[in-house]
Amino acid sequence: MSRVCFQLQVKPDRLAEYTQRHAAVWPEMLQAIEDAGRRNYSLFLREDGLLIGYYESDDDEGSQASLDADPRTAAWEAQMSEFFVSLEGRPDQNAARLAEVFNLEEQLAAL
Repeated sequence: MSRVCFQLQVKPDRLAEYTQRHAAVWPEMLQAIEDAGRRNYSLFLREDGLLIGYYESDDDEGSQASLDADPRTAAWEAQMSEFFVSLEGRPDQNAARLAEVFNLEEQLAAL
């Protein structure tokens, strides 16, 4: 299983709208994410626009490819790209990934 954490920067003047849009994500987008094999997916937004996302997947490359090819995701991602600072292309494909440096469960299991 892969644990994936990523970072994006939401434009300061679009924070309220970004939050509002994510209060009720389109049902077809939710289903596409689930169908792609992502689970435990969360987004965290700081007041200055720093967005941190996290999800788990058994096959992250396959998940990325599935979402990229899924026609249900294109319109959502096109709309969401307008919210981000200095981002070319689709947010789900171009977000900066963060390296995992600690995991409690893994270290406890190793004891």
